[in-house]
Amino acid sequence: MKKLLTALTMLIVLSCSLYDQEQNMHLETLPIDSASMPEYFQEGQTYQIDLNYTKPTTCHSFYDLYYVKDGNTRTVAVINSVLDNTSCETVDLEMEKSFNFVVNNSETYVFKFWQGEDDEGNDIYLTMEIPVQ
Repeated sequence: MKKLLTALTMLIVLSCSLYDQEQNMHLETLPIDSASMPEYFQEGQTYQIDLNYTKPTTCHSFYDLYYVKDGNTRTVAVINSVLDNTSCETVDLEMEKSFNFVVNNSETYVFKFWQGEDDEGNDIYLTMEIPVQ
């Protein structure tokens, strides 16, 4: 995930206007505090998955969701753009973001919601297994 975030950051930095040197920004992955999931899925149905995360400063803005499929495992994280060279106020504001998930097979899905890193730099996930009925 770190390689993807580095590549994504480089893409953003290289695509920024050279004329806008006053408003530089970088991308930052924020931990997901909680996720709202159903007890089970039904094949062919679409479900709204709600995520809660904390916006730390006024310089943070939602940018995108990191969403990777690997078989029936889905890894999800929140990506914010962060303005550099500006005065930022600490806000620790609870935010909600959602996405739609389409169930396209009958196997159990595993969702891994990124919750940060431990003291040794290993990723920590909130893992939820949702069966398909």
